[in-house]
Amino acid sequence: MEGLGRDRPSWLEGLAHLWLPYAQMKTAPHPLAVSRTEGCRIHLADGRVLIDGIASWWTACHGYNHPHIREAVRRQLETMPHVMMAGLAHEPAATLARRLAVLLPGELDHVFFSDSGSVAVEIALKMAVQFFSNRGQGRRTKFAYFKGGYHGDTLGAMAVSDKGTGFQGSFAGLLPSQFLFDLPRDENSDAVLEQFLDRHANEIAGFIVEPLVQGAGGMVFHPPAVLKRLRDLASRHDLLLIFDEIFTGFGRTGSMFAMEEAGVSPDIATLSKALTGGVLPLAATIASRRVYEGFLSDDPQAALMHGPTFMGNALACAAANASLDLFEREPRLKQVAAIEQRLAQELAPCRGLPGVKDVRVKGAIGVVELEKSFDLEALRQGFVDAGAWIRPFGRIVYLAPSFTIAEDELAALTGAVRRVLA
Repeated sequence: MEGLGRDRPSWLEGLAHLWLPYAQMKTAPHPLAVSRTEGCRIHLADGRVLIDGIASWWTACHGYNHPHIREAVRRQLETMPHVMMAGLAHEPAATLARRLAVLLPGELDHVFFSDSGSVAVEIALKMAVQFFSNRGQGRRTKFAYFKGGYHGDTLGAMAVSDKGTGFQGSFAGLLPSQFLFDLPRDENSDAVLEQFLDRHANEIAGFIVEPLVQGAGGMVFHPPAVLKRLRDLASRHDLLLIFDEIFTGFGRTGSMFAMEEAGVSPDIATLSKALTGGVLPLAATIASRRVYEGFLSDDPQAALMHGPTFMGNALACAAANASLDLFEREPRLKQVAAIEQRLAQELAPCRGLPGVKDVRVKGAIGVVELEKSFDLEALRQGFVDAGAWIRPFGRIVYLAPSFTIAEDELAALTGAVRRVLA
């Protein structure tokens, strides 16, 4: 690798063989070499320290290296790191499933584990289609999804993600066609969706939506009334409602789950990202009792034929249980409320900067939306030079820090946003 000096770690030679996400490898700058993490800080191999403003893609809700999660994983490693879940089960997975069923509202009682958010969405889509197939309604194979929505990078998840998010690229011809709508925010968008359902509900298995905040689609917020309306439409037309809480779940929007603010429950929910506190990959697709019972039959073909190899990994489940312990023992939601107040105050001056279109805050999410796209690499480098790890995309500069971030660390992040954008 060019520029490899004696004072640099030898493992950097391996970067020449590493294919990075969302990066044009011919022109992308070399990734920053990380030696360790601690709290809300990323320590680089060259001695620099960055305050993490996005919690490693919104996962590290308790900060990095939390001793309680680390100890839980260590104990689990000593007894059983993994065992297949076909015909077998273990305490960490069973305990986690029970705890999630208690935490989630409504009748979301049956937990199917996988290892990534995209796969959790794929499973949710399969559940919905097969639920109706098992009832003799095999024509219901389509989904309604919404502008600005993003649900993952696998094929089924991409098919219900707005192509405007920029993730579909060359794959449009591979994807099954689904039905795209504006969120029902007003009378017009509501009427369009209702009229479509009046004609085509017998083709639709369900809706899929990110509740309250559309993340990768631009950190776009919508009111709880949108979710209430979707619940009403789904119930009236006998559709399944899927809430993708992969980003919003576990406190990010101010309540444990975003759906709680709307006071409605979906038929299926997906969780990942902060599920393990950002320590290990794990995802869950949680079905209501009604959906689960739709698969109970004397016919083996009525079973859900899906089974990730590392489903319910014991180490990951141990980490997730430890993360839930922290939500029970420590004031995470109060910390989120404090972060929300600080973000609102400290990002407000950005409204007066040239080129800024909007500033908005929801829970531990702070967004500065620009009038037009800027040189993203220049912005990112500017934040690194300011000692902050912030990854703007499109026209969006955002903060989604760990809930345990210190006041001075958060002030350093908001200050970096103000200075770099100025």
